[in-house]
Amino acid sequence: MSRKTMAYFFPIAWRFQKSYFIVGATKAVLEAIHPFISILMLPLIIDELLGERRLDQLFTYVAIIVIVGSLISLTASILGCQMEKCDEKFQNYFTERMSRRIMELDFQLTEDKDALDQIELARTGMQWYSGGVHGIFVQVLNMFSAFLRVAGVITLIAIHAPVLFILVIFTLCISMYLSHKDNKIELKSHKELAKVNRVFSYSGYELMDIRYAKDIRLYHAQDMMVEQWKKFTDESFAHWKAQGDGHLPNACISAAATAVRDFLMYLYLGILVIKGSITIGIFSQMISSCRELTNSVVSIGRCLQEIAKRCNYAYEYVKFMHYPAAIEKGSRPVAGGKHVIEFRDVSFSYPKTEQRVLQHVNLKLNAGEHLSVVGLNGAGKTTFVKLLCRLYDPTEGEILLDGVNIKEYDYEQYMNLFSPVFQDFKLFAFSIQENVLMGEKETVATDGTLYKLFEQVGFAEKLDSLEHGMDTMLFKSFDKEGIEASGGEQQKLAIARALYKNAPVVILDEPTAALDPVAEYEIYRQFHTLVGGKTAIYISHRLSSCQFCDHIAVFSDGHVAEYGTHDTLVDKENGIYAEMFAAQAQYYQ
Repeated sequence: MSRKTMAYFFPIAWRFQKSYFIVGATKAVLEAIHPFISILMLPLIIDELLGERRLDQLFTYVAIIVIVGSLISLTASILGCQMEKCDEKFQNYFTERMSRRIMELDFQLTEDKDALDQIELARTGMQWYSGGVHGIFVQVLNMFSAFLRVAGVITLIAIHAPVLFILVIFTLCISMYLSHKDNKIELKSHKELAKVNRVFSYSGYELMDIRYAKDIRLYHAQDMMVEQWKKFTDESFAHWKAQGDGHLPNACISAAATAVRDFLMYLYLGILVIKGSITIGIFSQMISSCRELTNSVVSIGRCLQEIAKRCNYAYEYVKFMHYPAAIEKGSRPVAGGKHVIEFRDVSFSYPKTEQRVLQHVNLKLNAGEHLSVVGLNGAGKTTFVKLLCRLYDPTEGEILLDGVNIKEYDYEQYMNLFSPVFQDFKLFAFSIQENVLMGEKETVATDGTLYKLFEQVGFAEKLDSLEHGMDTMLFKSFDKEGIEASGGEQQKLAIARALYKNAPVVILDEPTAALDPVAEYEIYRQFHTLVGGKTAIYISHRLSSCQFCDHIAVFSDGHVAEYGTHDTLVDKENGIYAEMFAAQAQYYQ
């Protein structure tokens, strides 16, 4: 796992910031040298104090410790700061990569619990637990530095007190075993916390999200929201407490092993001094060397396990970046010109459910045809559109574009055929212009094309009243001069965005639900002008819109129950459409 993780991250990081690795290696060498300044100089100082007491020699030894040690510490700190700066760049870079992956993820997976849990594992594993590239590489550097220190102190101990190696091995074995147990506890906790963290974050953030401010106040939902927050906070705390309880016995055993080691070390070296085998200065050097050796060897073990643990956490990011696609994607190019779309015996059930939302749907949509899709809530209208846009694939049957199964086409080219406005569309806290252009070149704002579009959807009057015009920010999230557009105004902008894309197929799912009757009438009146000769699918509960369409498909219980023109269906005896139209018409008579 560690090898796969580092093989994924380090080459990317090397290409992105080579200097980071060079700075890190230099810092590791300096940190390995630093403790030897004291280890080598301290016995000389002690022996000088117990011997000839020459001030010039004493001054030289102290100066070496202070000046050289300070220079090494200062340089290492500066290099550490440079690495921290790179860490911020790495975090931003890999967060951007993950964000792009989430936005490119098959839509079906955005509603899949396993995929959402994997996203949470990747996010927390990369940002919180592993520390990302920096968190892993620092452990590699620490291990490298520890190896250098071990090599140095082994040489010193081998000369004066080789028996001390036994104590080091004793401490190492215990420490490695305890670290292994601690890591297993933490990894198990991380897996269990993924779901809790996702719900915990949702409950907490919704408390502060102003989009829910009206509902929370008017329905007195404060207590419910706080209780939900407390519930998942308690669950989170319970996981952390269990992790801490698991670590406690290991910490106690480690402390006891350290005490035994220190006792035996002092006893052995004291005997050597009494026998005259070593001086007091060497005694102090061996004490320092033994502790440094023990700490360094333990550090190597901990680094190895820390690398494994952090790589396990970070590997969740790698797994997400390689998360399998939910739908099959072909490579066949989409030809230009007009297109015929056909649903052939299409049935559909949402993933991990057995209930059919659509059943044996057969429907053909010719190029330039305007189709109205109507039916009661839950009849399958929006699901029909989702399948057409390849947000999902049919469970049974097939959807054809110009006689070819849409799975065979290049996915991006196929998606470019559609300009949809879903009933749950979203606008962003960007400018009005950016919300319509969606990253396209802004030159159209100066040639009048965009303004003409705003006129067609009935937004021009509002636009003229704004000081900053198309550059006005939507919402006040980042700009106090931003506007809080009404639901109808937002819907007009969403329609403008769909029409600006200029795709050959326009899909309007409840496009006038938030509009007042006058604005709705204007949209209907200009419907043919807005859509032009494009193929159009129009979903609405307001059946007056159906008169503007060539054909009407009436969905009921997941299948097309009726199909025809407005005139033929409205006169159909006991027809679903006729009953719905009559029920709505009575309110306007």
